[in-house]
Order: sequence, then C-alpha cells, then structure tokens
Amino acid sequence: MEPVPTTTHATDRALSLHDDAPTDSPGDYTLQCHPSPDGVESHEWDALLEAQAHPTPFMRHAYLAALHESGSAVPDTGWTPVFCTLRRGGALVAACAVYAKSHSYGEYVFDHAWAHAYARHGMEYYPKAVVAVPFTPVPGARLLAVDAAARAMLVQGLVQWCTEAGLSSLHLLFAASEDVEAARANGLMLRQTVQFHWQNAAPGTGAAFGNFDEFLGTLSQDKRKKIRQERRRVAEAGVSFRSAQGRAIEPSDWDFFYQCYERTYWEHGNAPYLTRDFFQRMAQDMPEAWLLFVAERGGEPIACSLIALGAPDAPGGAVAYGRYWGALERVDCLHFEACYYQPLAWCIAHGVQRFEGGAQGEHKMARALMPVATTSAHWLAHPAFASAVEDFLRREGRGVDGYLQELQEHSPFKAQAGEGAN
Repeated sequence: MEPVPTTTHATDRALSLHDDAPTDSPGDYTLQCHPSPDGVESHEWDALLEAQAHPTPFMRHAYLAALHESGSAVPDTGWTPVFCTLRRGGALVAACAVYAKSHSYGEYVFDHAWAHAYARHGMEYYPKAVVAVPFTPVPGARLLAVDAAARAMLVQGLVQWCTEAGLSSLHLLFAASEDVEAARANGLMLRQTVQFHWQNAAPGTGAAFGNFDEFLGTLSQDKRKKIRQERRRVAEAGVSFRSAQGRAIEPSDWDFFYQCYERTYWEHGNAPYLTRDFFQRMAQDMPEAWLLFVAERGGEPIACSLIALGAPDAPGGAVAYGRYWGALERVDCLHFEACYYQPLAWCIAHGVQRFEGGAQGEHKMARALMPVATTSAHWLAHPAFASAVEDFLRREGRGVDGYLQELQEHSPFKAQAGEGAN
C-alpha cells in the first residue's frame, strides 16, 4: 500500500466558517492524521465520545487501541489505521477512526461489486478509506465532534485528505444520524442496509416488560408457541446456562469463549478476525462492557455467547449488543437460546432498553427483533464512477424501502390486543 499523507489543513471551507465565527475565534482548523490510536490521548478521545448523542463502547479508545495492539486491525490484516483529529486553536473539536483498506472484508456494507467494476475498467479501487469500527456492524457515532460545524469540517477534511492521498473513495459505515447529516450536506452519497433490533417496550403502551413471559404475551400465538418449543428442546437436552459479567468472567471463561469463537470461523472456512490477545485486553481494560452466557451439559461447557454492554446512563437508555457465539456440540435450537432468549431475558431483568442483534437475519423477526434501517455514506473520487454508483444507490434504496415495508407487514406481535396468551 502506498504511504498516505499524515497532515492536511482545511483551508477555503474552514476560512468561510471562521469568517462567520465571533471575532475572538481561535483560528483555522487543522486536520492531523496519526498512524495509531496512540497519537490521540485516551482521555481526550473518550471525553469527546461521551459528549455524542449516540456513543457505543466500540468507539472507546481502549477498544480501538486493543484492535491495533492485538494485531487484529493492522496493515498486515489489510487495515492501516489513520486516526484523525481536528483541532482549532489547539483544542480538539473533532476526531474519527479511519482505515486505509486493501480489501472490503470485515465491513458488512458490501462494495465488492464496485471494486470489480473498477478492475474491469483497468482502475484500482484499493486502497480506499473507511470510517468505521473494524469487524463491528453496530450503528453509532463515527464522527466525534463538539458541534455540527466541527463535524462538517471533519467531513470536508477527510475528503481533502483522501484526494491528496490518492485514495479511490471514502466510506462512512453504520453512522449516527448526525454523522449522516454532515455527510449528506457535504455531498456524500447515502446507502441503507437493514438490521434487526429488539426494544424493551410493549407494543401500544411502550412500557418495559416485567419479565420474559410478559414479553411472550405480546407476541402472536404461533410465535409464542415456537419460542416455547425451542426453549423446551434445549432444556430437555440437559442444557443449562450461567452468565457472568465484567470481572466475574474468569480467565478460563475467556479461554473457552475464544475456543468457540475461533471454531465458528474455521467451520465457515475463515480465519477469525480477532485474536485471543484482543479479548485479553478487553478483559483487562473494558471488563464492564462484556456479558458472557455459557451453556453447560453434564457440568461441562458446550457453547457460549458474548454480549457487549453500553453505558447504563447512555442517551436513550442502556443498550446490549449481540456480538459472538460458538458451540463445541450441536444441540437443536441452542443458537436461539444462547443468542436471543438468554440475552433478552437478561435485558428485561436489568432494564436494558434495546438489544441489537447485528447484521442481517430475517429469522430474528420471529424473536421480536424488528427491522431498522442503518445508513452509510460514500464518496468516490472518480466522477464517472461516482455518477454510476449514485444511480445504483438510488435504485437500491427503493428496493430497501420496499423490503422494510414488507417486513413490517409481518410483525410477530399480536394483531389484536384482545388475543389471549396461551
């Protein structure tokens, strides 16, 4: 991969913003790019993250640093980190994690067809730039900024940096609404994908569920019956569950989890994205952000699922994120129990507002994880390709809108409030 410039200055557009600022404005913006998370003080980064409307644990400095230091997201794996800071008068006003990519794996917003189109025309699509959390399709703040003006300037600076670096494109993945607006205002093209999220809110009233049975009572009869059957099959197979959170997750639990995690990837013919050292760093530096469910049979662990936890006082309420799962033995319906029913019951018991089930999977709707649109934003340097992609995204967007509408018509919840719970 060719080296990329590490510093650029926002000039014309920054000056126009400066002209509108008070006369004691501290001056022009400077965008500086660092080759690792170490280029940004963790307390500065995290303070900026905490001020965002849609923070997630995956954007914490410790998480991003662990990806780098563990060898998970590094140049050797196709992720060259470029941590960008935007300063004005020496003060940090915006920041983001950018990666120069030599492939499109681990992103979950698929642009392989775009890369193939470039290749057919004898052009290079890689390296490209992505503003994302590697291997993590979780919507949330990507452009950390003190205000909308700084966020907009960060977008402008990123486009300028990509142009000077000779990168083919810039991709802002799973962005928060305020990031999307900044990208749209600066000419980036928007793209929607679909995920499935569960809300701890009864249809009609919006009240939090008192327990798992109360949640089941809001579903249609066939969905209630199916879930109970699935849970019964796991129990009748002699499987029980235990959970551990934070520092209560023992080193042996982490070892077992990684054995399951690694096996899941190898069974699909792929090497795991994350190293064992990454999870060791999570256990050391962010233990409070993790919840582990372990399935046992005959006193021995046979499967597990790892859930990430957002801050309990986060804007909009606490959020849990389904992340990883694996099993050493095959048990009918074990995946549903470990990845949905155990986490949902835990969320209800602990007042968690939302459970995000991750990318794709219409089967999640039968478990009351409902479809939501997630948004990415894209800039392509080549005008003709940008025009072609814009046309494609317009057509794709109409298809996504239709897909969402169709999914909403197949709600798992009761059609009528008067239907009895069996």
